[in-house]
Parts: sequence; C-alpha cells; structure tokens
Amino acid sequence: MPNLEVIYENNDFIVVNKMAGLISEKSPYEDITVENQVLNHVSKNKRKPYVGVIHRLDRVTSGVLVFAKKKSILVEFNALFSSRKVQKTYLAIVKNKPPKNRGTLVNFLVKNNLEKRADIVASKSKDTQNCMLSYQVINQNDMGYLLEIKPKTGRFHQIRAQLSHIGLPIIGDEKYGSDQEYLPLSICLHAWKITYQTESSQEQKTFEAPLPKNAFWSFKS
Repeated sequence: MPNLEVIYENNDFIVVNKMAGLISEKSPYEDITVENQVLNHVSKNKRKPYVGVIHRLDRVTSGVLVFAKKKSILVEFNALFSSRKVQKTYLAIVKNKPPKNRGTLVNFLVKNNLEKRADIVASKSKDTQNCMLSYQVINQNDMGYLLEIKPKTGRFHQIRAQLSHIGLPIIGDEKYGSDQEYLPLSICLHAWKITYQTESSQEQKTFEAPLPKNAFWSFKS
C-alpha cells in the first residue's frame, strides 16, 4: 500500500494529502483507496478504529481530505459541509491564457450519468443545478497558468466543467477537452486548502496540502 501523507491528526479526525489516482472511499472493485490507507494508519494505535468519510475528491484530483475518527465528529463535519461553512480552495493549471486575471463563473450544470461527466447548458430546467465559482490567476510557468479556485457550490465535476466551458480545460483532463498529456489517472487539479470554523470555536482552522512534486507544479514564488 502506498505511503499515506498525513497533514494533521488528533483524537477526533485526520487530514491527509490524497494521491491522484486513488478513489476516496472503500470499494469492492478497488484494492487500495484513501479510506483503506487511513484505516491501515489508525489501526496501528487502535484495535477497533472508526473511520468516517466526511467528503470526497475525484480519483484524478489530489489534495486535502479529512476523515473522522469518531461518529460524533463525522456528524459535526457533515453539518458544517451541509450548511456551507467549509471553504475549499483548489489550484488548477490550464494551458490556455484565461480571458481575465480573475472572474466569477455562474452556470447551469447537468450531470451526465451515461458518460460520467457534467455538462454546462444554456438554460435552467428540472435537470439542471446552479453552479458557481471564483478564480484568479496567481502564477504561470512554461506549462501554463496557475489558477486559484474557490467553489461557491459543490456540484459533480463543477470546476472541470466550468473551466472547460470558457476554453480552459485543466491540463490532462481529456474528458473535458485537454489535449495535453499529464500523469496517468491524474489531472492538474489539486485541493489545496480547506477552511472552517466550528460552533464551539471562534477560531478558523485551515489545513493545506503540499503541491504535487513534478515539473508542472514548479512555480516561482
């Protein structure tokens, strides 16, 4: 089993840096998942560990992922996510130059179950979901432009679909129109930070996942 990169851990939860290529939760069709990695890790210190899946990342996406170590903590985090009190910040690399250095994208999205993708459509219908994100260009290198992205909604493949819709497919994302090769089972999309504030605390907490270690993610600070 690949090594698990732990960002933070206490008695209540564990924050890890997910490898691209793995799915987030257990599956009968996958021998190695991030949930399996976490279970293996916490089993070293606890005979009957509990691991609760709080949120997920696409297989092709790397970055920060939080798992609960108690059922009560899972309930608490689920409440934070459902009330939108958690802010996720992603980084993406696109080959094409964005039309503006910063912007907000608001679209209607339809989940295409047959092709396992999301489609952006022109008008609202009973099948559409509103999706919204903000982005800004924060750096560039020979590979492309580094975008910082803050989703305002949490729709299926929303970042990938919305960026592709304005001519900015994420590098490696063939499903959404990228013609540039990247690593197997990976695209240049990284869940960089997660920020939240619990009901019992006035202090915001932020956890940050180190960037993938390859030439695509090499930027001058």
